[in-house]
Amino acid sequence: MFERVEPPDCTITWQDREIPARAGESLAAALLAAGINRVRVTGMSGAPRGPFCMMGVCFDCLVTVEGEGARQACMVPVVAGMRASP
Repeated sequence: MFERVEPPDCTITWQDREIPARAGESLAAALLAAGINRVRVTGMSGAPRGPFCMMGVCFDCLVTVEGEGARQACMVPVVAGMRASP
């Protein structure tokens, strides 16, 4: 569905899986380019959520980055070797 315009130049780890990425792009963009469109589930119903607005407004892409929870994946720039999880 989503594809890269430029080739990846680093990798990140999502749930113990190596994902190709480009340094500086948003974590949400890297995940979408890797075919990962569900990054968490809601607490009440368990409904899947993923990147939606891509500009920090909706909070559907909340993830844990380097041990820090409740980060918006669309607002976190990729750094080589970054570790993230739901």
